[in-house]
Amino acid sequence: MSLEAWQPPELAEPINNTKNPIDARGADWSGKIIAGIDLQGARLSRVDLRGTDLSNCNLENANLKLAKYNRQTRWPQDFDYKQSGAIGPGAKLDAMFLSGADLRYMDLRGASCMGTYLSGANLSGAILDGIRMISADLRCAVLQGAMCRGTRFTGAQLNQADFRGADLSEAGLEGAETIEGADFCLAIGLDQIAAELLRRPYKELDCWNPLTRNTTRKSLEWHLNQPPVAGDGKS
Repeated sequence: MSLEAWQPPELAEPINNTKNPIDARGADWSGKIIAGIDLQGARLSRVDLRGTDLSNCNLENANLKLAKYNRQTRWPQDFDYKQSGAIGPGAKLDAMFLSGADLRYMDLRGASCMGTYLSGANLSGAILDGIRMISADLRCAVLQGAMCRGTRFTGAQLNQADFRGADLSEAGLEGAETIEGADFCLAIGLDQIAAELLRRPYKELDCWNPLTRNTTRKSLEWHLNQPPVAGDGKS
């Protein structure tokens, strides 16, 4: 292939061509209706498939690792997309390496993230309700405004994690391996457990977070100093 005819994979469109398998790594195919295209053995890692209709495609042996999908994505009948390595609702992500991944606003409800490597990942605004992040690596992860209602963090490493503005209602933070340097300022749902978290070792609580310019202790004490909400039954 001449250099004049070459184009980067992320610019590939879902059209028939003479080059097989299709290489569309990192492309944005979101919202497209894809039919009559041979995707057998296609390289689709990191492709944005949110809202994409793939129901009439042959995805046999396609590489979907780190591709993104949502509840509007349509898959071929009997295709096990949850085990494909793609990221989205219900995905099996146990022990996967997602360090530094851009997962902003992703819906991961129903996903399995046990032992997942998410250090440095950006999960701002992501929907993580009810996920079991047992023994997950969330060091330096950004979870600003993330929905973590009922999320379990047993054994998770939360060093320097940014939970500012996250909804942590009924989240299981008590069993985290460490919260050293994590920032919980402006998070929702910590009123009942902030005092318990403040009993953790001082090395965790007094650790400085260089990104948020705060300590874990101060971010938790912020919750204890908030006035009661009108109508919550507290005096």
